[in-house]
Amino acid sequence: MKNKELKILLSAPRGFCAGVERAIEIVEKSIQKYGAPVYVRHEIVHNKFVVDDLRKKGAIFVEELDEIKDKSRPVIFSAHGVPKTVPDDARNYNMTYVDATCPLVSKVHREAENLNKAGYHIILIGHKNHPEVIGTMGQLPEGSIDLIQSEEEAKNYYNKDDKKIAFVTQTTLSVDDTKEIIKILKSRFENIREPQKEDICYATTNRQMAVKNIAKNCDMFFIIGSRNSSNSVRLVEVAKKSGCENSMLIHSESEIPYNKIQQVNTIGISSGASAPEILVDNFINGLKNRFTIKIDEVEIIKENVVFKIPKKLN
Repeated sequence: MKNKELKILLSAPRGFCAGVERAIEIVEKSIQKYGAPVYVRHEIVHNKFVVDDLRKKGAIFVEELDEIKDKSRPVIFSAHGVPKTVPDDARNYNMTYVDATCPLVSKVHREAENLNKAGYHIILIGHKNHPEVIGTMGQLPEGSIDLIQSEEEAKNYYNKDDKKIAFVTQTTLSVDDTKEIIKILKSRFENIREPQKEDICYATTNRQMAVKNIAKNCDMFFIIGSRNSSNSVRLVEVAKKSGCENSMLIHSESEIPYNKIQQVNTIGISSGASAPEILVDNFINGLKNRFTIKIDEVEIIKENVVFKIPKKLN
C-alpha cells in the first residue's frame, strides 16, 4: 500500500533567535573558559533539549543563588533577565557572574529605568510569574510598576498616584493581543507614553507573521517548543486565530497524533525561538516514516541579527 501523501508548509523564520543563540554560546564559552561546573540561574532558555545538552557539557541549573554550594564557581543569568537584586547578591557572595540577558530584554530594562527616573509610573504588559516579567519589574523600586495581563485589566486599571504614566511590554507576547491592550490604555490615558521602538522582539514578531501567513492553508498546525516557552505558546494561539483551529504544541513529552495527521492533507510546522532545529528535523523524520511528504518552506523575511557575547568570554 502506497503511503498517504502529506504536504508540509514549513514556516520560516522559525526556531532560534539571536538572543537564544547568544545565551547558549555564553554557557558553552563559560564552560570552556572556567571549566565545569558552571552554574546557571534558571533555565538558560525554555527548552528541555537545550538544557539537557548543556547539563551534559557541565552546566548545573539552579533557581536561586543560595542553592549554589560552591560559590567560587561562576554563575550565568538566563536570557530572560533578572531582577537587580540578583547581581547584587552575586557581588555580595563574591561570585563571578556572566549575564546572558537578551539585549532586547535589557533594552526594556533600561527603558523602564529611564522612565522611572523621569517621573513616570510604569505599566508592564506581560504575563505574571514569567521570568522576564519578574526581571523587568525587579529593575524598579517596589510600587513604581504595575502589571497588566489582559484587555479586562487594561479597562479596569486606574492611575492611583496621579503621576504621568508610560508602558513597556514583555518581548515575547502576541503582537495582536498586545495591540488591543495598548489601544485600550491609549483611549483611557491620552498622554500615556509609549516605547520609542516596539518592545516585542523582532523574532517574536517575525515568527508570528510567518505562522499567520500559512495557517489558513493548513488542516493542522504543529509548533515545536516547550510548555513554559511564552513565545512558543503564543505561536499556537496565533495559528488558531489565523485560521487553523487544529493547532498544538509539540513538547518533549508529546504524543504525536499520527492518526489525526492520517486524516488531513496539509500541515503547518514552526518552532519557538528557544527550540533547536534538530527537534523540527526529528518531527519531520517521524512523519517521513509514515507518509510520503512534500515540504514547501515558506519564508516571509530573512533574519540576520547577531548579538555579541560579553568581552570577558572572548
